[in-house]
Amino acid sequence: MTVLPHDGLSLAAEFSSTTHEQWQRLVEGVLRKAGKEVSAATAEDALSTALEDGLTTRPLYTAHDDAPDPGFPGFAPFVRGGRPEGNTAGGWDVRQRHATLVGDAVLADLENGVSSLWLTVGPDAIPVSSLAQALDGVYLDLAPVVLDAGQEVEPAARELLRLCAERGVAREAARGNLGGDPLGHEARTGKELDFAPVVALARLCAEEYPGLRALTVDALPYHEAGGSAAQELGASLATGVAYLRELTEAGLSVEQACAQLEFRYAATADQFLTIAKLRAARRLWARVAEVCGAPAAGAQVQHAVTSPVMMSRRDPWVNMLRTTVATLAAGVGGADSVTVLPFDHALGLPDAFARRIARNTSTILVEESHLARVIDPAGGSWYVERLTDELAHAGWEFFQWIEGLGGQAAALRAGSVGEALAATWAARSARLAKRREPVTGVSEFPNLAERPVERQPAPEPPPGGLPRVRRDEAYEALRARSDAHLAATGTRPRVYLATIGPAAAHSARTAFVSNLFQAGGIETVTAGTFEESGATEVCLCSSDTLYEERAATVAAELKAAGASHVFLAGRPGQYTDVDAYVFAGCDAVAVLSATLDRMGAS
Repeated sequence: MTVLPHDGLSLAAEFSSTTHEQWQRLVEGVLRKAGKEVSAATAEDALSTALEDGLTTRPLYTAHDDAPDPGFPGFAPFVRGGRPEGNTAGGWDVRQRHATLVGDAVLADLENGVSSLWLTVGPDAIPVSSLAQALDGVYLDLAPVVLDAGQEVEPAARELLRLCAERGVAREAARGNLGGDPLGHEARTGKELDFAPVVALARLCAEEYPGLRALTVDALPYHEAGGSAAQELGASLATGVAYLRELTEAGLSVEQACAQLEFRYAATADQFLTIAKLRAARRLWARVAEVCGAPAAGAQVQHAVTSPVMMSRRDPWVNMLRTTVATLAAGVGGADSVTVLPFDHALGLPDAFARRIARNTSTILVEESHLARVIDPAGGSWYVERLTDELAHAGWEFFQWIEGLGGQAAALRAGSVGEALAATWAARSARLAKRREPVTGVSEFPNLAERPVERQPAPEPPPGGLPRVRRDEAYEALRARSDAHLAATGTRPRVYLATIGPAAAHSARTAFVSNLFQAGGIETVTAGTFEESGATEVCLCSSDTLYEERAATVAAELKAAGASHVFLAGRPGQYTDVDAYVFAGCDAVAVLSATLDRMGAS
């Protein structure tokens, strides 16, 4: 749509209007020049990107891409934010996670930009008896505390409330979340928890602690098990509805029950998908509250956490870029609180530098980039509004599927949720294996000479329950095999790259093959001859034209020189003495694993 200025002047008045069909014909011409024969009607499909959950991102969105009215910030359906002022007052709440007692790390965070604390409590984390030590020097009326205590939620909550009373914090001044999440704990561990203690805490908070919430609806277990954005949304809705049922049956009103819940979602480096997910989550929860007869209570409080799944162990410095994009998306998407995981999160306990970078990520985005000065900056984008709507429908469909199985608890215990998440992860793993979803520093642009970053080991997560996956896990296993081979023999597995013709003919495929083999920890050698390289396997690199002329001859010569296996960089052909082909879209993990097997790197 075109908005005219007050004087009626249209800057587009001198330009003729164009149609969607004209744009499609122009795209057809460009694709034809690139060697793709498509019709104008299918040209747009050729540029579309398939997402999970059956969604598709198209290359062009216009005013004709209808989406429901998102409303206004602070009003149902709360798509544009749960509060009229959004985060404009001072930015989002910067929430730092602490899983162990490490010196003065808590106070250092609070003194340097962190505004709330997220404490993991338990025998392998911060013991309940050590909460006072962990919060020593913390002003509990200024810094909200969020607990994640699993099966120890009741003693941890009681200890926090005792500390508040001991330090003279008025009940109405206490802020935070006691962290009750029985279904989240069951998803993590496979162990059922009694809901009665959590209900008692919720009643206490509703009656005496207006600034405290008793429950967290944590969607991270489903994200970390490989779930899609829609599955994360659907599982969180089903969990939230289960908690509403428990709380209202215990005597709380729907409004009181809704006020006891905080929702936790993963923020990934897929910027627009994260923005749309948080907006869709608010819309879906608003619908639940509306159906329950309390539409005004449907403003979802959101805690976004940068995705553990996307964090890599190799070249962990790239994680800073991933978490920056994820934090930006969480802030733009309207999250009330944001936790940035330190870049070394996957390696163990973060050091002081990693914690500083994590908290400063939000500080820079809020204070220097001024992201919080605009409420819902993505609102009105035809793409974002359409993606929000489509994701909301997909999430609602998964929620209905869970409800049809008897609810979240029944679906978890029957294994149905786990099976659905596993199917999604299997499909994504195939894309990762084929490098359709590249991981910088891991499957793309790996550095075999990098110095490993070492950290103190973090507490082991509780066993059982849903699995925890990572994008880098297949390649990490390959790199570990290469490291073991290096430690045992003094050299890495290696492949010699036999280039044919001038640099212009082989440079592109040489770079491609180097990336591919190094992703599995296999060193590539280009200098000298095959005999001098110390390799037993070789890969031919050149152009299709030179392959036709010389590939079979060169492969035969290399076999005669002792090459046990000959690859060719390019699409499969009919070349004698060539054993395998590597190309864009091939199963890199399978190729690399088989290569390491032949080289004795176990």
